[in-house]
Amino acid sequence: MLSGRSVTVQVPATTANLGPGFDTLGLALAHYDHLEVAVRDEPGVTVEVHGVGKGEVPTDESNLVVRAIIHTFAAYGQPLPGLTLVAHNVIPHGRGMGSSGAAIVSGIMAAKGLLEGIVDIDAEALLSLATEMEGHPDNVAPALFGGLTIAWMTPEGPRHKKLMVHRGVKPLVFVPEHAMSTALARSLQPESVPHEDAVFNVSRSALLIAALIQSPELLLAATEDKLHQSYRAAAMPETNRLITLLREHGFAAVVSGAGPSILVLASDPGQRLVAADLVAAESETPWQALMLAVDFMGATVTRTDV
Repeated sequence: MLSGRSVTVQVPATTANLGPGFDTLGLALAHYDHLEVAVRDEPGVTVEVHGVGKGEVPTDESNLVVRAIIHTFAAYGQPLPGLTLVAHNVIPHGRGMGSSGAAIVSGIMAAKGLLEGIVDIDAEALLSLATEMEGHPDNVAPALFGGLTIAWMTPEGPRHKKLMVHRGVKPLVFVPEHAMSTALARSLQPESVPHEDAVFNVSRSALLIAALIQSPELLLAATEDKLHQSYRAAAMPETNRLITLLREHGFAAVVSGAGPSILVLASDPGQRLVAADLVAAESETPWQALMLAVDFMGATVTRTDV
């Protein structure tokens, strides 16, 4: 039934936590991985990678995108056909911009497109499938749906709420040359935190929602955090030093996801230029400044049958 089917998928980069919203808040960024998947008559899977990860990521069935496709087909009891994948990657790997979440979402969206008319995979199912593989929904939710997302877990599975970001909010991501293991970053988190720190982050998380959708002038105060960034600081000292410097100069700077990239939530385009100049002048190692828009569409899949 799938013979001749092919799809093209686009998935945005994401930045999670946004300071105080640990494992809850995520933002989609207009910086995209593209994937082409075609059904072929021969069994098995081949993967061709261009851009980020070429020569590094697996090109067989252990590839994360392929695993996500297999996971989705299996969830609906569908036999996996022979597949040819071509990935065009721009999202940096291991930098806190949601590359693994994007790979998972790419595979699930590809499966959704290939199975169109055979099974219906709705938004709730997409999030559930992605969270099963990623382990938490804060990156996969914005990758799937775009915009600012609040994600949470229930006994019935993950849930999300998408919000539109104020047009004055301008994200800037500083990407270093070195990577950071998400597993390592998470291992540095304590099992419990002081009560006052928890209350502090509840207040800042609530304030951050207001700042992002209504009052960007509150972003500096709203991005304060006591739950995770200080515990991870020793593992990425240059990230921590630059965040401290940026915040001292009035910029709403936080660790992007698990790091080591830095997210600045500027309130106007000119502020981003000043922040970029400051990092260029003060950094001890090279950092790439990505001046990005907020993505509002999320992941898309298009049937491109021949």
